[in-house]
Amino acid sequence: MNIVPHFIKDYPVSCLLFVAIWYLSLFFKAPEIQLEEELFIDKWVHFIMYGGTCSVLWLEYIRRHKEPDYEKLFFWTWLAPILMSGVLELLQEYCTETRNGDWLDLAANAFGVTLGAVFGMIVLKYKLKK
Repeated sequence: MNIVPHFIKDYPVSCLLFVAIWYLSLFFKAPEIQLEEELFIDKWVHFIMYGGTCSVLWLEYIRRHKEPDYEKLFFWTWLAPILMSGVLELLQEYCTETRNGDWLDLAANAFGVTLGAVFGMIVLKYKLKK
């Protein structure tokens, strides 16, 4: 069984969002603004991007499964996105000339993923009560 077509079929919006994250992380040159450093706008973008994507991933998982597999949920909706974020930060640092890896970006991404997971667990708990 090939996991990629299965994953695309079952999680189309999440796949699209993950592709967008890869594109934005490696190829998109963000415009510079004056308040960027003072307001941590970049970190908010990372937090929202990863939190939103992982929330969508949870919703698509909950829609497709009647009973949760908590080991798969832990890996695919929490650990894998954080590991992916770390890989992207390393690629930005060592494989691009227009981007820099940043530990605070990784922290913002991990916080977004964690908040997305909390949201997903709340929705899952609500669904299981029905």
